Amino acid sequence: MRRDIQPNERAFTSKEVAEEVGIATPTVRKYGQILERNGYEFLKDGDRRIFVQSDIEVLVALRDTDKPLDDTAKDLVYQQKERLQGPNETEIAISDTYDHFPDDPNHLNEVLRFLVNELAATREMNVHLTNDMSQLKTAVSRLQQDHHVISSNIGNSAQKTNVKIEKLAEQQNIHYETLLKQEKQISDFLQKEIQRLRDEQKKEWCSQNNFNKRLEEAIQKPKDKWEWLFSIFRK
Repeated sequence: MRRDIQPNERAFTSKEVAEEVGIATPTVRKYGQILERNGYEFLKDGDRRIFVQSDIEVLVALRDTDKPLDDTAKDLVYQQKERLQGPNETEIAISDTYDHFPDDPNHLNEVLRFLVNELAATREMNVHLTNDMSQLKTAVSRLQQDHHVISSNIGNSAQKTNVKIEKLAEQQNIHYETLLKQEKQISDFLQKEIQRLRDEQKKEWCSQNNFNKRLEEAIQKPKDKWEWLFSIFRK
């Protein structure tokens, strides 16, 4: 039971609290739900919350907090419980606006205007939410299309790259086989040329060896001077 209410203390509607705190009326309801969820106690007229000055200060603290709302709400609930431990209990003076609601046409018009404004604000919020959802769906659809295009481009690029790599590998193999063939031809030519030079050298050595033998024989068996010279070259 609330014991922190001063005698004849003024009561505020959700709309008046919203203007006082500088937040939207739906935000007032949201903050009220968060506070009650964590154990905060409001005065109520049926299901309707009745706000007093201390409640407005609590909503301002919730508005300005840098911590999670539930954590701040728990701190505020703890502070309220400390206040409610006092022995004095007083009743709030509720405005005649609600005691004689059906009998006062001006008050009735005010309440109806309030309800109309709240309904308009709710409809406007629903329109904004619908537009936001539509924009979100459009953005998601575009992202999906972009993803499909990017995936297709990556797949095509990878396929083209593989084809190029295969062609380069084939060209490299052909070039390598050509080089091997040319190297073999050059090697065969060099082997033949070396063998030819060896045969010629061998033939030259044999010819020189035969000439040396004939010369040695001619020296060991001298004859007539001219005959000796001719005999060398005749053989």
